[in-house]
Amino acid sequence: MDSSLNSLASWATILGTLISLLGLVQSRAWVTATGVLFVAISVSALFYARKEHRLVSSATVTVASRSLDSLNAANLNRRRNRSLVVQKAYHEARIERENLQIAWRYAGYCRVERESAIEFSIDADNNLPFETLECFAYDLRHDPDQRHKIRPLLVGADGISKKIAVPFLMPLTEQQGFDVVLRCELPDCMKTGVEYYTSTLSFDQPSIPRCTIRLVFVGSRPEWVRVYECDPSGRAQLVKDMPATQETANFVEYSDVLDNVGGQSSRVYLFQRSSD
Repeated sequence: MDSSLNSLASWATILGTLISLLGLVQSRAWVTATGVLFVAISVSALFYARKEHRLVSSATVTVASRSLDSLNAANLNRRRNRSLVVQKAYHEARIERENLQIAWRYAGYCRVERESAIEFSIDADNNLPFETLECFAYDLRHDPDQRHKIRPLLVGADGISKKIAVPFLMPLTEQQGFDVVLRCELPDCMKTGVEYYTSTLSFDQPSIPRCTIRLVFVGSRPEWVRVYECDPSGRAQLVKDMPATQETANFVEYSDVLDNVGGQSSRVYLFQRSSD
């Protein structure tokens, strides 16, 4: 598709240029206008082809020869949040046998006249129907005691990458602060051997001042945990091997604290667990 569009755009550019020259030589305004139209169409097609190529490339992320299916699906439908500015982000993944529990919290302020919800992306290689998920949120700004559970709404198609919207208890106005936490249980989505958890940010801002990612393994210690950072083109680069920050008889914790992390960024936490 990409090569076909490039070829079509190239021929349209050549043809448009020839028609424009012919129109100028013969002083025919309508001929010149037709040539300009061909050139404009060809330039638009080239930009579209390049955009599609970048999109497909970013949706084929692999780490250690493994395709990250849920992250790839999320990248195809990713969109930036342009109405909220995040000042603090917190992601926690609690992994126990095959089950994953996530807790995400975002705090910041609204930069538009009115906003009624915040969107999240729930990604897991095992396709769990949205209606079966134990998933709820709290609007901590209006409900600090967490008395009112908010059931998220599914946005778009249901699949291994789900876009969901969490309505605020009261719509935000410009410069008003927000603080929202989302909790979700994803059963049977983690396997022994090599597995991964992704932490993604999709906010239309250059950076987020502070982002904390915690991985908690309950009952079994992973053999290793490695962090990869994905650039916009889909390339994943090893950042570091993570040491445990806390360990007890029941769990082991790994923490990754980031300052001024990109507002549109993805980090992959690859780990290996034995079947024992």
